Amino acid sequence: MKKRLFPLLLALAMAFSLAAPALAAAGTDTAPAVEEGDIVVLYTNDVHCTSDNGMTYAAIAGYKSEMEAAYGAGNVTLVDNGDAIQGGVLGALSQGSWIVDIMNEVGYDLAIPGNHEFDFQMDTFLDIVENQAEYTYLSCNFVDVDGNPVLAPYQIVSYGDVDVAYVGITTPATLTSSAPAYFQDENGNYIYGFCQGSEGQNLYDQVQDTVDAARAEGADYVVALAHLGVDASTSPYMSTEVIANTTGIDAVLDGHSHSVVPTQVVENADGQDVLLSQTGTKAESVGKLVIHADGTMTTELVALADVDTTTQGYTAAQAFIEGIQTQYAQTTEEVVATSEVELTINDPETGDRAVRSAETNLGDLCADAYRIMLGADIGWVNGGGVRVNIAAGDITYGDIINVHPFGNTACLVEVTGQQILDALELGAMYVGEAENGGFLQVSGLKYTINTAIPTSVVLDEEENFVEVSGQRRVSDVQVLDSESGEYVAIDPEATYTLASHNYMLYNGGDGFAMFGKDNVTILKDEVMVDNEVLIRYIQEELGGVIGQEYANPRGQGRITIVNEASDELYQDVTASNWYYEAVAYVTENGIMQGVGGGNFDPRGTTTRGAFMTMLARYAGVDTSGSSPWYQASMEWAMAEGVSDGSAPHGSVTRVQAVAMMWRYLGSHEFDADLSRFSDVDEIPGWNGAREAIEWAVDAGVMQGSNGQLNPNGIATRAEIAQLMMKFCESIKG
Repeated sequence: MKKRLFPLLLALAMAFSLAAPALAAAGTDTAPAVEEGDIVVLYTNDVHCTSDNGMTYAAIAGYKSEMEAAYGAGNVTLVDNGDAIQGGVLGALSQGSWIVDIMNEVGYDLAIPGNHEFDFQMDTFLDIVENQAEYTYLSCNFVDVDGNPVLAPYQIVSYGDVDVAYVGITTPATLTSSAPAYFQDENGNYIYGFCQGSEGQNLYDQVQDTVDAARAEGADYVVALAHLGVDASTSPYMSTEVIANTTGIDAVLDGHSHSVVPTQVVENADGQDVLLSQTGTKAESVGKLVIHADGTMTTELVALADVDTTTQGYTAAQAFIEGIQTQYAQTTEEVVATSEVELTINDPETGDRAVRSAETNLGDLCADAYRIMLGADIGWVNGGGVRVNIAAGDITYGDIINVHPFGNTACLVEVTGQQILDALELGAMYVGEAENGGFLQVSGLKYTINTAIPTSVVLDEEENFVEVSGQRRVSDVQVLDSESGEYVAIDPEATYTLASHNYMLYNGGDGFAMFGKDNVTILKDEVMVDNEVLIRYIQEELGGVIGQEYANPRGQGRITIVNEASDELYQDVTASNWYYEAVAYVTENGIMQGVGGGNFDPRGTTTRGAFMTMLARYAGVDTSGSSPWYQASMEWAMAEGVSDGSAPHGSVTRVQAVAMMWRYLGSHEFDADLSRFSDVDEIPGWNGAREAIEWAVDAGVMQGSNGQLNPNGIATRAEIAQLMMKFCESIKG
């Protein structure tokens, strides 16, 4: 693979200060007129194959011709900010190649990979970069296992005496919004990354180093071509956050969040103004950045509907695209079914996209297709995998491909109820706050999301699921009993068959790390392409007609969303229980968590590894991302002399629990009178056992019951919660 590496040490040679250019008003009559020496950067983002089978690209070519006529061909550059090759028929049928051909014809100069550039897997994308694209792909933070950029981090383009550096930035969320397996070797080790982690600092540092290198090489201006977005769910990788934590960038042309931002001014780390702009999605407009000869900069969005269709650029691109369209028209225009109702991904009242945060009828249909065609207990599909509406009336093959353009393949796996519960919690973590492509549309399943409960999902640096550390916002999870036709409560310990696609179940896409080929039992491996699953379900199971059972745009009531504060922590813990206060305390302080299904399991037991993890959390140790899950806690406990690390899977006894607490405090000595307890002789003879018991009794951590300490009894989860609460209170004094 070819790599263009620019020594970041060049930044050390910089001996000059950077001054941001003045920003002029955009899209107003006060914007400077065209002058000799003006530089024009045209930009697109999230085109996703366009909504008109690629023809909008002809308008982009036409507008480029207009700008070249006005400013001079040498002063106009056309760039794309990611997510171009996937999202429609053109991309799905050619694995992106047709879109690349069109972008070559239109005359793109530079592009960056968005997260969806990797949807056809790494080999396909790298082949596009090396053998298909006539434009250059940039990304400073798409790196290999050694941290070296895979693509050119930046490129300097000279416009007469003015040099402009274009720096590519790809969102680190790509690791989960694309399937993690695409960036791993056959053993599951990451061999590619995006400078993720450290709460965004790794990304900020990589961007800063690249900008500094470009400036040191002589760039007069730095324009970032970014696929970052402004969705809160992608924090700390939002474009506004990158701007706020760096210096030296003059303008950020953004993508990823599908936001329509004609122009916005954001302060950088030095308090200087940086222009930010984004064009929306599906080529609704083309962006225009002008670096004026007087040093001012403006951005605006230009409606492509107003473009002159008589220019040579437009007509040449139109003819080229029509040639491609004829290659697939016969297939995509074939009618494969009909629908009596409109199937939607949107909220029927607001028209806003809802499939990534709430149930919709098209989501129900797609999930049903997976469950029924693969014969599963449960079927589901990620909201990000259901792309467009289907109108009532005839349905073509192209319509189906537009719904499922990714070419994912259907899988049937066996998983536990606990994995189901964890996955639902991950999918629901942003409901009420932001969209999430991993939100789950379900079949054979019902559940409730309470948005009044803050999410307690813990993610690792790659945004993959680690655990649920506190109270769960998903409850009342029920599975359809195929024999009785009734819904019954899910059993975390039971196994269920789950149908979906390889993106989630096999490759762990959207952060679903509780799945993946090593965590599930594969029953049917990649049996049908996703759009074939949907077509066959409609044709074979529905008789070719989608009927009134799917009429409600909000779906069939499988997902209930509430915002309700509740006095009950868990279904099996009420205010009348002696341990209620303790369970509330450990839950609210993130020391313990429920077992799923809205339950705490107060009579269940706790392992030594789990108890070490509780103490580690209290001590402020970061236990996320550990493999196995207790490893970091055990290493901490051994280093601090809290435990010897033995038998992490064994159930913890009452004396073992207080002994670890006592050691954590530094082996404090107390002179408690244990004579009132009839079973004091049962305290084991190993070093520290009696001292720990005496401390625990004296400090009020252990109180005993009915005149007995029961030191060797296996501690229930309710008892552990009580011990932890009393332990914390004793420290606070």
